[in-house]
Formats: sequence, structure tokens, C-alpha cells
Amino acid sequence: MNSISMPAAVAHPSLNAGQILKQYTPESAFFFASPTRTLLAQGVHDMILETIGTDRGERLSDRITRVLAAQGRAGHGVPMAVGAVPFNSTSPAHLIVPKAIQSAGPLSAAADALRPQPPASLQTLRKVPEPRDYVRGVELAVGLMRNEALSKVVLSRMLEMTLREAVDLRAVLQRLSQQNRSGYTFAANLSDPIAGLSGSERGPSSRPRTLIGASPELLLSRSGLRVVANPLAGSAIRSPDPDEDRRRAIALLASEKDRHEHAIVVEAVAAALRPFCRHLSVPEEPSLTQTANLWHLSSRLTGELRDRSISSMRLAAALHPTPAVCGYPTERARAAIEALEPFDRGFFTGLVGWCDAAGDGEWAVVIRCADVAGRALRLYAGAGIVVGSEGQRELDETSAKLRTMLNALGLDQAPEIG
Repeated sequence: MNSISMPAAVAHPSLNAGQILKQYTPESAFFFASPTRTLLAQGVHDMILETIGTDRGERLSDRITRVLAAQGRAGHGVPMAVGAVPFNSTSPAHLIVPKAIQSAGPLSAAADALRPQPPASLQTLRKVPEPRDYVRGVELAVGLMRNEALSKVVLSRMLEMTLREAVDLRAVLQRLSQQNRSGYTFAANLSDPIAGLSGSERGPSSRPRTLIGASPELLLSRSGLRVVANPLAGSAIRSPDPDEDRRRAIALLASEKDRHEHAIVVEAVAAALRPFCRHLSVPEEPSLTQTANLWHLSSRLTGELRDRSISSMRLAAALHPTPAVCGYPTERARAAIEALEPFDRGFFTGLVGWCDAAGDGEWAVVIRCADVAGRALRLYAGAGIVVGSEGQRELDETSAKLRTMLNALGLDQAPEIG
């Protein structure tokens, strides 16, 4: 049974998750598959383009609440906001109130029944920054930590790619769901349905434009008074050899460097949630979770809200950005990112998900993703840098993370990226 209630207007019990995925097209407003549900939004009744701003999302959350309440009273559209929020708190979110939503259970084995797709061919590839420059950036970041009050910074890199044919988004979603069955698979249409313009000017210039990916990380979910956050920080590349894979997992769990990185994130998430919670349970020790390419240290925090009026969007905005995607302290980490990353992240390391009129919702961290426009793509990956980080190891970690999207594209030849 699903742990988060859905508005009665969106219930479609006759549809399974595989059928919903088959109905997805590049013109669809939003697709989201979590461990508990699959959603497909069609049409746009209203748009919400507020920023998180300096009030930690209070204005954005209030705007969503007012819009959804008005939709419910008028009987127009579906009283739910879906979409994405960028990394930068001064850039506008791209959230919509859809005209219709179809929902079903989790997208697991249902995806296996979809037809196989022909391989895609790569035409051009540009690495931003070049691998050697990324390694140098890690070294500079470690130097900052030794000389300034900076505990952690997340440094990212980007692949700019052009394929010979337009990306088959539905096929990519199918592959992502097969690779990432315990995570959050998403496709958010970032085009402006009114002006015919991109909702943000950070992505490839062609239109339509879609943010697509499969995140292993839940930022926050809310169901009634119950809240859950599940930060991931500290990673190890998996091995195809079972014995070596097990050894790497055990080594990650014992790693002083990775446990320190993870603790920074968990402490920050707990500190952000405590003012909103009557009770908050924080694990004393991290556990292991896995994707197809990586092991991660994971901590699942659960709490009970003091006030039912605090929406999932308000809570997610209060957490964003966590040290898992930015660093700590936040403003010093932002400054380091601005100095060391030669590109604008856009929606990468932002939020993607939904919030209904009751305030319930799910928000995942936008990682393992691509910004797609026709044949043009931007793929992103980052790594958490702390004292003791080594440039080549962090580069290798970002390469492993990029493999999620590269594999989902179904390329006929794997490009050299590291």
C-alpha cells in the first residue's frame, strides 16, 4: 500500500506502471517513478516560477499552497504541483499544475515488457572541465579546506554531447527504471507552454527541453505528519567481481574519510529538520545502499511534524542544498563552487518531485541526470571533496556516476570520459 495519499481525482486503478510509461511522450509535462508510485502529468493548467530565495522556500511554498487551493475550489486542473527546482536559490523553479495526472504503483518489472530500442550513436563529445583540470580543481578545493573554514565542497563536471539522432526519451526512461528500481526516475518538460521558450536559459538551446534522470537519493517525503529524509554521501565504485565488490562495500563502511563526509551531511539535514519536528530519529551509524555502478553510505531520518501546515515543498526547500550536493558551510561551499566549476549547474543538484494540496509529496535530489534538447545533451556528475580527497579517485567516481546516463542512452560505443 502506498505510504503517501494521492488526490482522488488522479486515481486510475486500471492502469499499471508499464502502461503509464508507454503513454509518455516528449510533450508530456512530467513523469516520476518512485519506490511507491508512478505519475504521468499531461497538460499545463498553471505554472509556478518562484525562486526558493533567501527565506528558505517559504514564499515558494505559500505560492504553491495558494495556487493548489484555488484550483481545488474552482475544479480546474489537478490540485498538485510537479516539476523541478534548480540548484541556485535565486533561479526560478519550473513547477506546473497539470490538467491531468495518471498514477499507478511502482515502476519495477512492468518496464521489462517494453520493446527493445536500437542503439544510439555519438557525434560529438566535450568534457567540461577536461579531466586533468577537474583533478586540479579537487586539489585546489582540498587546499581551501586546509586554509579556510570549509569542511566539504561538492565539485561537478559536465559532458556536452550531440547524438546523430534525437534522444528517444521513453527508451531512456525504460532503461533508467531497469537500472534504478529502488530509486527515483524522472522526466520534467522544461519548455514554457505559453511562450514556447525554455523555462530556464541554462540548457541546450534547442527545444523542447527535458530534464531526465534516475536519482538514488530521496531529499524528503511527507505523508501527513510523517517525514522521511535519506541523504547519501560517501561512495565507492562497484566491481563486477562479487568478492571484490563485497570488499569495496565493507571498506566504504569502515572508511574514516567517507564516514566523516557522510556525518557532515546527516548533521546538517538533522539540524534543518529539527525546528519543524516534534520527534526526529537520526541513525547513529550509516548503512550501505547500492546502485548498478556505486555503493553509497546512507542514513534514513524519520520524524513527526509539529504542524501539519508545513508542506513537503517547504521542508524540501529548507533542506536544499544539503552538503551532499553543495558542501559545508553552505555559503563558503557555494563560493568555492562558483570559483572552481566552469559552468552553471542549472537544475543539476536541484530538486524534482511533487506536492499535493494537503502538503504531502516526494522530492528527490536531481543527480544521475541529463538536460536534453533534441540531439543535444548535457550530462552531470559530482563528488564530495573533503580533506584527504584525491583528485584521480574523485574523477573516477564522477565517471562511474556518469555511466548511469550513458548506459541509459544505449550508445553503440562507450565513450572515453575520464
